[in-house]
Amino acid sequence: MALFRRSPPQPSTEPVESRGSVTWAAQRTLWTDSFGRLATRCLQIVLVVAIAAGVVFAMTQLSLVVIPVVLALIFASAMYPFLELMRRRGLPSILATWIALVAIIVILGLVVWLIVSAVANQAGALAKQAVKGLDELQSYAKDGPFHISDKQIQQAVDAISHFVQSSQFSSGALAGVSAATSFVTGLALFVVVLFFFMKDGPKIWGFLLRPFEGGQYERAVRIGAKTVSTMGGYVRGTATVALVDALGIGIGLFILRVPLAIPLSVFVFISAFVPLVGATVAGILAALVALVANGPVAAIVVVAIVIAVNQLEGNFLQPVVMARSLKLHPLVVLLALTAGTLLGGIIGAILSVPVAAVAWGIVTIWNGPTQPAEFARQKRPEREM
Repeated sequence: MALFRRSPPQPSTEPVESRGSVTWAAQRTLWTDSFGRLATRCLQIVLVVAIAAGVVFAMTQLSLVVIPVVLALIFASAMYPFLELMRRRGLPSILATWIALVAIIVILGLVVWLIVSAVANQAGALAKQAVKGLDELQSYAKDGPFHISDKQIQQAVDAISHFVQSSQFSSGALAGVSAATSFVTGLALFVVVLFFFMKDGPKIWGFLLRPFEGGQYERAVRIGAKTVSTMGGYVRGTATVALVDALGIGIGLFILRVPLAIPLSVFVFISAFVPLVGATVAGILAALVALVANGPVAAIVVVAIVIAVNQLEGNFLQPVVMARSLKLHPLVVLLALTAGTLLGGIIGAILSVPVAAVAWGIVTIWNGPTQPAEFARQKRPEREM
């Protein structure tokens, strides 16, 4: 019986771990190895993208409010140095604000009046030239290499007439009325918000910064100052470049006696606020009007003028005027322009580049006046490929 007697249990030399500690160790290893860190980063990226998509969706749904507020912020930033100059000269803040607001309204009203009056005065002559140009185009289509028959042309005209008389065109007309109503509402909101931004902008920003303190407060102050300086500098610089473009192309159109020279010059000025493609679109439109009204020689001359003005802008004006306010690579500008156009149409195209410039400006002062965020700091010398 002694052979079957159990020996007393010997103490184990291995560390004793409870089931909970083993589970926690396994989970810790699961999320701290290389694949776990990758999964964590992926989850963080998905969450950030989802939040950004939600914000963008909300902004597109509230575009009637968002667009006037952003435009008011841009105009107020552009007028900020002039407001401060008037206040330093002793003018009361309310008087300086009213002077700036009236000046903006008068300038915008003058631009609209120039366009409407020029179109009304020259619409008849341009219509006759357009009919003549269409007749020439129709003759070329019939006698040229395409050999389009009168029957095919009439079918196209009938299709256009049927579309005009259809319910789709009527619904489009109703949509146009709705868009006009939204425009008036947005314009009224823009004027009111612009007035308060110019009058009480620093007070409004100070109120929004009440929850912050310490380093966070200093960072928020830097962000506000950088936003105002970047937006204001961008608008003033772009307006200067656009004015030079409009004057250069407008003088050329006047010399060539191209109809609608004033509206085309105004369109060149406005399109200059859309980088990369705005000047090209304006030049194409001016060349088409010259082709219809004055013939192919005038159109070629207009194209040459547009190319010369664009070269002057790209090689001299843009590097000097815009260097301080817009420090973005052309590829970034193109991507921001595309995204803004898809999300907000023409207004989105105009606002996308200054918003992108502000975002990058905030990154550059995130940790201090001259200290960018950690991920944006230069870690090694850059090499040219």
